[in-house]
Amino acid sequence: MNLKDLILKNRTYRRFDESFSIEYKVLEDLVALARLSATGGNRQPLKFYIASTPEVTAKIFPSLSWAAYLRDWAGPDKGERPSGYIIILGDKTITDNFGVDHGIAAQSILLGATEAGLGGCIIASIKREELCEELGLPDKFEILLVLAIGKPIENIILEEIADDNVKYWRDKDKNHHVPKRSLDELIIKH
Repeated sequence: MNLKDLILKNRTYRRFDESFSIEYKVLEDLVALARLSATGGNRQPLKFYIASTPEVTAKIFPSLSWAAYLRDWAGPDKGERPSGYIIILGDKTITDNFGVDHGIAAQSILLGATEAGLGGCIIASIKREELCEELGLPDKFEILLVLAIGKPIENIILEEIADDNVKYWRDKDKNHHVPKRSLDELIIKH
């Protein structure tokens, strides 16, 4: 798959085949991609918590908010939840400014997941204190992002923005529509 196809296929998936289990090693291999990615000042302040068992993923799920624009949807139902999570942590003993490192790591991980036939969702709306306590994470770590990973079961349709409305939405068949700005709108010409 070329890079453009990989990026087009790498969507924000929020519904998965929960019966599809993901081996810990697969998630570890995705973290290895993040390890090789760019990091500000080469500080490498990120750490990663991998969850691949139903017992641990069940502890993570209640601490997450899934889709701000889908107000009538509380997140995936049982059977449609992710099979794994990668929690990106900032190690405050290295720095207290993580810049954009976690965004770069998240994109590397999700591109790798897409290449492996998986999909994911970057989640920043997190009950951080609750999740730290639930997982017993030391105070030296700050939760930056949670990546939900699984076998996607939803169809995502990219479309042009109409009337400057950027809100994604679902149709009656549960297709997930995502408006995108045109290239002409994005590029500033001189």
